[in-house]
Parts: sequence; C-alpha cells; structure tokens
Amino acid sequence: MEPSSLSAQSNNWTVQAGEGGQRLDVFLASHLPSFSRNQVQNLIKEGHVTPLFAAKPLKASLPVTEGQAFRVVIPASKPSEIPAQSLPLDIVFEDDHLLVLNKPAGLVVHPGAGNPDSTLINALVAHCPEIAGVGGVQRPGLVHRLDKDTSGLLAVAKTDLAYRSLVKQIRYRQMSREYLGLVKGKVTEPGLIDAAIGRHVSARKKMAVQAEGGKSAKTHFVPLSANDEASLLHLKLETGRTHQIRVHLQFIHHPILGDVVYGSSHGGFGRQMLHAFRLSFQHPKTGKALSFFAPPPEDLTAAVQALGLAAPVWKDVVWKG
Repeated sequence: MEPSSLSAQSNNWTVQAGEGGQRLDVFLASHLPSFSRNQVQNLIKEGHVTPLFAAKPLKASLPVTEGQAFRVVIPASKPSEIPAQSLPLDIVFEDDHLLVLNKPAGLVVHPGAGNPDSTLINALVAHCPEIAGVGGVQRPGLVHRLDKDTSGLLAVAKTDLAYRSLVKQIRYRQMSREYLGLVKGKVTEPGLIDAAIGRHVSARKKMAVQAEGGKSAKTHFVPLSANDEASLLHLKLETGRTHQIRVHLQFIHHPILGDVVYGSSHGGFGRQMLHAFRLSFQHPKTGKALSFFAPPPEDLTAAVQALGLAAPVWKDVVWKG
C-alpha cells in the first residue's frame, strides 16, 4: 500500500505478540513503510482506520493490545491539477523509473503561495505526464527538495515503485546527499552539528534550532579551504529537515554567504552560496548503486575566487568525514 495509488486500497492488520502497548499510529506506521507517521495520523483523523472490535472513536495515541485488528483504507489519489509548462530542464539521468536533475538557483521546486506556476513541478508534468499520480497531488514525484536559491542535484520518482523505494532510502539514511557551501568566517576543523530543528516560534516561514520539540537533525561538515573572511565547506546530510544546512550553520555562527534569511548577506551575493553536488542511492528497480555529480555553477566558483579561497578539483572532492 502506498500514498499515491490512483485507486483505493485496503488491508487488515492484527496486533501480534510483542507489538502490544505501542501507540496506534506507531503500530500502523510500522506496517505502512511508505507513509510518514503524520500521514498515518491523518488517516486516523479522517476515519480511514476502522477497529475490527467494539471501540470508541480512534485516536492516534490509543495503546494497542495483542489480538486487536484494524482495517485501513487508503483513498485514491486525486488527479493532479498542476498545469504542464514546458521549461528547460538540466537532466543528468533518466530512465523509466526516475530522473535526476541539476536544478539552477532561482527555480522554485513546487507551486505554493507566491509561486503558483513556472516551477520545477510544472516542467516535470510537461516532460513526463505520468508523474502526475506519483507521491501526492501537489508535489508529484518529489522525494526530497532543494530551496529556491540552492542549486544542484535532485532525484524525482516517475513510478510508485520508485517513489516508495527512494522515500524509504531517505528515511533509513541510505541516500547520500553532499553539498558545497561558502560560509562566513574561518572553519579549520571538521565537525558534526547535532541540533534539533523546528518551526521558528515567531517567524513562521523560518526554521530554528530548538532545545525542545524539534525534530532530530544532523549535519556533517569538512573544511576544504579557509581564510579569516570565509570558508568553503563540504557538507553531508544525515537527516533532511527543512532549511537544515542553513539553520545549522547559522547556529554555529558560520552562516551560508548570501543567505539573507539566516544571517549573512555578506559580499553582495545574489543568492545563498549552497550547491548539492553529489547524490548517491540504489536504483529502485535493479538495486544498482547510482552516484551523480554536478560541478558548482559559475556564481559559486567565482565567489570562491573572489574570496581568495583555494578551489579544489571538484570531481576529486570525496567525503572524508
């Protein structure tokens, strides 16, 4: 069962020995690996989970008991109403199951408030119309995303099989996502930023490190070049929270250069100097290991030179953390 089928699905699950005592949403999420816990909670709230025993209306927090059975109905996905728009795409790899894109800075990934069209999703719907029913109505095919002003590699699922596989690889940290980032100040030692992230308490469009209530977030970094003014970092995500790298680097007082939202408009850069340059995962159908590389765009390489930093041979940059 998956969240993006074009027809309704249903199944029954019985609480087995050793599964009793956990919350209902946790129990069901363990049997629905393609669903997030939040999606499972929404199924419960919307009445798509039925107890096969006498019970009051279900809550996600209900402790389940061995022998209890539940019927789950996944409603059919609504057809996507996102208009197809023919926009240029820098396709690094494509087959019948997925594609990998090199997204330019300035391109919004999916429609939203203030960006109703001319997004990457509009271009994808035009390029491969079959993607419209994969993974959800508003963000078809997307298994991860990049911010508007972050450039680089992005994987997109073209089938339900690929969507389920890639989502699972991200969830279990089997997809490797590496970035290049220019940051303010001198960084000379590698490190790990382990700090939970949640919605900012007052600026609701922003994220922030939170001591309580945030979701676990870990970012690894290795300096490639540094001087008193700036540093070039090789970054690797262990988790994938919204704005994670940008929030974490602000937290350690080395914000991404050009990031006006998270603390550094230094240098007059036209966007945040962050680029997703390596992406690795297993092919969802064949299981073959795939690895992709996209050199940084001209604005980032020019910034490295302008700041007096030593530019490495980009293809030779491999993770040493």
